[in-house]
Amino acid sequence: MKSIRFRFLAAFLAVLLGSVVAKSQTTEDAAPSHPMHGHGMGMGMEGHLHFMAAKLNLTDDQKTQMKALLEKEHPTMKPLHQQEHQIDMQLREFVEGNFDQAKVAALAAQKAQIQAAITVQQTRIHNELYQLLTADQKTQLKQMEANHEARMQKHMNQEAPAPPEQ
Repeated sequence: MKSIRFRFLAAFLAVLLGSVVAKSQTTEDAAPSHPMHGHGMGMGMEGHLHFMAAKLNLTDDQKTQMKALLEKEHPTMKPLHQQEHQIDMQLREFVEGNFDQAKVAALAAQKAQIQAAITVQQTRIHNELYQLLTADQKTQLKQMEANHEARMQKHMNQEAPAPPEQ
């Protein structure tokens, strides 16, 4: 249960930090600094990001601090994501070519180490972002998390439809 709550908090903070960066950028920016820009982040996601930032009513100072934090951490995260991408490309060769279990297992172990490092860094960053919230915003975030958890639990508990009888 706590794991799901933690995942939601981490996901929400990732969305929140994305919204801070997206909102802080102008249309004149030639080279966006946000690492997710151009990687599947369409207008729907940007609208969602702005919605979440508005729900917490972030101040301009909070947005500025969050943007600065993300920009500071970008050089730490970028190489980790690049390493993960390179391993994914190597793994794809074994999908499209000859399968070598030993090599795939070695690459999977490398990827697991990189993913662990990414998780540690993301959690630290999310904690720093969380600390920028006021007590009321933290309470509001926890309520949003609880509501989301309740919806997810309801969805998980719904029974699968019975197969049609013949």
